[in-house]
Amino acid sequence: MEKHEIETLREKVTCAIVLEAAGWKVDLKESTRRAVKFRRGEGEIIIVIHDGRGWFDPLSPKKGDIFDLAEHLGADGFVAACDQLAGLVGFVPSQPAWTRPARPVPAASISERWQRRVKPRPGSATWRYLTSERALPDDVVAHATAADCLREGPHGSMWAAHRSANGALTGWEERGSAWRGFATDGAKELFRLGPASAERICVTEAAIDAMSLAAIEVLRADTLYVSTGGGWSPLTDDALRRIAARGDVTLVAATDNNRQGDIYAERIRAIAAETGAGYVRSRPRADDWNEDLKTLLARFSAHRLAALA
Repeated sequence: MEKHEIETLREKVTCAIVLEAAGWKVDLKESTRRAVKFRRGEGEIIIVIHDGRGWFDPLSPKKGDIFDLAEHLGADGFVAACDQLAGLVGFVPSQPAWTRPARPVPAASISERWQRRVKPRPGSATWRYLTSERALPDDVVAHATAADCLREGPHGSMWAAHRSANGALTGWEERGSAWRGFATDGAKELFRLGPASAERICVTEAAIDAMSLAAIEVLRADTLYVSTGGGWSPLTDDALRRIAARGDVTLVAATDNNRQGDIYAERIRAIAAETGAGYVRSRPRADDWNEDLKTLLARFSAHRLAALA
């Protein structure tokens, strides 16, 4: 195939077309304007980026362009990939292309938007969401609020700050009863709860889980509880490497008890090995630490009732 023919394929065939033709489906809930998540079955995920020109597998190091994607999906080499893609020129999607209106660019900065929001307080909608729906103890929510980790989001949702090592705000996780997202124009680094100089670093996938584990462990004084925000950005990777390189540090991979959690745990183990830090894998009994916390509190309540009977 001539070079101009290859470039024609790049122009006319997108990664989204390749995936849809292979039976993959868009996960609208988990997609964003810049990163569209495709799923096939229960465990296969591909994220399409760069306006459909690039892709990556969040559960492995695999990534690339449409030719790499065709081979990833089964084409036997580059020539076979070209033949397969040529057959998709003019492919008309069987369903409307996934679209999502661009969120308006905020006029205010990340810091200004954060400061405009009030802190959670006992009885507020966000406090009730955290303590009732998420079962977090009041003292943990109060501790996180005092450390300036939390703000009240719209409709009783929670904002949980991601900060750099020097405390600079980079964005925030957004969680609520019917909402999950991240700050517009923000950058995921680490949600941090606990002493920055701690020797034990528990790495979870969500701020709710970091606070849940802190509650289960009764806010251990030697521990920094962190969250990657459900992803693994270059800033997150760099932040964990900087922490691990301090010396006398143990990284605890407290990620979810599922395949994705195991992938992230392996990345944490690799960082520990490369920096000489200690490493421990700590799994929740259920899928995540918030589920474990709810189960623990339910059992405690049952025991109290039994003792009073």
